Amino acid sequence: MKHALNVTREQDFSAWYQAVISEADMAEESGVRGCMVIRPWGYGIWERIQTLLDARIKQTGHENCYFPLFIPLSYFEKEAEHVDGFAKEMAVVTHHRLIQKDGKLVPDPDAKLEEPLVVRPTSETVIGAAFSRWVQSWRDLPVLINQWANVVRWEMRTRMFLRTSEFLWQEGHTAHATVDEAMDETMKMLEVYRSFAEECVGLPVVAGEKPENERFPGAVATYSIEAMMQDGKALQAGTSHFLGTTFSQAQNIKFQNAEGQQELAQTTSWGMSTRMIGGLIMVHGDDDGLRVPPRVAPYQIVIVPMLRDTDEDAAIVDYCTDLVNQLNDLDVFREPVRALLDKRPAKAATKRWGWVKKGAPIVIEVGGRDVAGGNVSVIRRDRLYRADGKLDSAIVAKGDFVAGASAMLADIQASLFADAKARLDGNIDRSITDLDALKAYFKASKTPGWALVQWSKPTGAALEKVVQWLKGEKLTLRNVPTDADAADGACIFTGGTAVERVLVGRSY
Repeated sequence: MKHALNVTREQDFSAWYQAVISEADMAEESGVRGCMVIRPWGYGIWERIQTLLDARIKQTGHENCYFPLFIPLSYFEKEAEHVDGFAKEMAVVTHHRLIQKDGKLVPDPDAKLEEPLVVRPTSETVIGAAFSRWVQSWRDLPVLINQWANVVRWEMRTRMFLRTSEFLWQEGHTAHATVDEAMDETMKMLEVYRSFAEECVGLPVVAGEKPENERFPGAVATYSIEAMMQDGKALQAGTSHFLGTTFSQAQNIKFQNAEGQQELAQTTSWGMSTRMIGGLIMVHGDDDGLRVPPRVAPYQIVIVPMLRDTDEDAAIVDYCTDLVNQLNDLDVFREPVRALLDKRPAKAATKRWGWVKKGAPIVIEVGGRDVAGGNVSVIRRDRLYRADGKLDSAIVAKGDFVAGASAMLADIQASLFADAKARLDGNIDRSITDLDALKAYFKASKTPGWALVQWSKPTGAALEKVVQWLKGEKLTLRNVPTDADAADGACIFTGGTAVERVLVGRSY
């Protein structure tokens, strides 16, 4: 069996990942280190993620807004732990003008800013400053906002979609009168992320609380959804943070309660980024390229007419145009079906394999014989080959295909999720009870997955000792699953009584 890509997952997973992005025309290098150009197919997937996630965010009562890209350095300095957490990643603007000197453009010494501006790495500080103006009374609460934006974090080791110096995301920020309300918000948005990842992107995830050492800088508690890639590594696909009064203290977000007393607001923040596209690639992709779940595919059905520069070409195009129109009149997942007629002047086989590599859920080929017989040739991207290794291309009556197209798309969505869910569930070892066994598990010839182990929730020096041991083994603590069985033994790291179970794995 010959595959569309020149490298397989088993040969070199990292090289395969880059090949998928390149061959699917998703993104390319920009000329600026750590930044990428997101091409239409890649951005189309992001637009679908935006559309679906934005609707869910608004359904929970949040409103969209926008805050500046530049944030005064003094805003960060008010919150020591937060600025320390991001200090090494901040891009800073110090001048507002350039001049020519010796044939080169250089910063004008006379144009130095009175205060440096940080290019937004995240917006807690600038949004907190706004909250301090907006919130005066308990009647002003809760404040529930979200923004879609780009952020900059100066990464040392970059990889497209997974870790870039500039990336796109949404970040939600809220302020509440009580701890209970803020915690309810934190967990509500964690569930929004979990359900969105599983139902729309087809990514099965484990939702849970991050250990203390993995918390967002300045947070009281951080929760995440963790997805398992095909190489067994974990990808943090979304986070929700309970910030308590950390930022309201620094930004003076106070309100008068019903009894007339001044209180600090309880705040939260939560975000999901273009990293989700990296997860989609590594969870669903195969050795022929990308496989996009129908709910987030820019086009769900692509029709490729087999044109040969003959008199019958016009009839084929008319036949395909009618097919597209019929498909676009259908609904699936409570939305219109998205079908495309690819009339580019290229060989049908070239276009077919181009769409296979892009991961279009269904590819239809139509030639003269199909038109004569009232048929179409159907390729499902979730099951590309027959048992004998040949391309699985089924001849179906045009009317029958149209009648079953919505059901087929729903089946592809379910199929991709089921495959990934089986991989996740089958690759979490729950039997490891000592460090030697943990080391042996992760030193297997093939990265096996994750381990769910007993955890005593150490803090301070005891936690730092655990973190250093894990670092030496190139492992990390992922999260404490919200649905894990109760602890019933000794902590694998400290020997003390376990109070919960924590996931351990390699990560991106």
